[in-house]
Amino acid sequence: MSYEYHTNGTFVGKLSLIESHLYVRLFGEDWLLDTGAPTSFGEIDSIVINDQRFDLASDYLGLDAKQLSSLTKHKIFGLIGVDILNQFEIVMDIANEKIVFSNKEIAMDGNVLEMRKFMGIPIVKAGIDGADKKLFFDTGAQISYWHDEGLKGYQSIDVMEDFYPGFGEFKTNVYLVNMTLGNEEFSIRCGVLPSMLQLSLSMGGTEGILGNELLKDRVVGYFPKKGQLVISPNKRVYLVRLKN
Repeated sequence: MSYEYHTNGTFVGKLSLIESHLYVRLFGEDWLLDTGAPTSFGEIDSIVINDQRFDLASDYLGLDAKQLSSLTKHKIFGLIGVDILNQFEIVMDIANEKIVFSNKEIAMDGNVLEMRKFMGIPIVKAGIDGADKKLFFDTGAQISYWHDEGLKGYQSIDVMEDFYPGFGEFKTNVYLVNMTLGNEEFSIRCGVLPSMLQLSLSMGGTEGILGNELLKDRVVGYFPKKGQLVISPNKRVYLVRLKN
């Protein structure tokens, strides 16, 4: 079984942030939007967006849609990962609950971050404590993550539960960390990953994760083909143009 969505090259859909998880609504169902996942999966065999058909796995690292629904406490039809996301120009606007998938190049004004990839997962640079650090940009992460040594000088402000495919649920202290992204400084909540997951970051040449909290107050352009992540100046400024 598959669903098709034909949009003449550009699809504007509903984007929601529910309990710190990011969802795109496709065909009346919510799908987790996850730039930190290399593989898409769902309760159907394939999906067509903008005239492109994508096969879907039934699970990723043993995690399927039913289990994901249980972990997020929200009914999910599947997960859209970078094997699909990286085929499009994408703009995410949570304040207006909109997401754009386009086959055409998009020009967007804002703070431009260079972006490279490891196994398709995007990596950006952030200035932390006066040094440039490489972070995975992961919209599937509720908060950002930084290694425990880097957070020794910070005071914990909270404790929260999270989960990771192939690992399961875990608890972490939460810290407020100042990060410079491009030409702007942000205060972002950071947790500490379990040691085994920290090791997986080092394999990708990164030291942490930039989660979806960045999207709460800004329009964000995700442009994998030209290697750019663009952050709007504020949530009311939305200057996006489709190129012919």
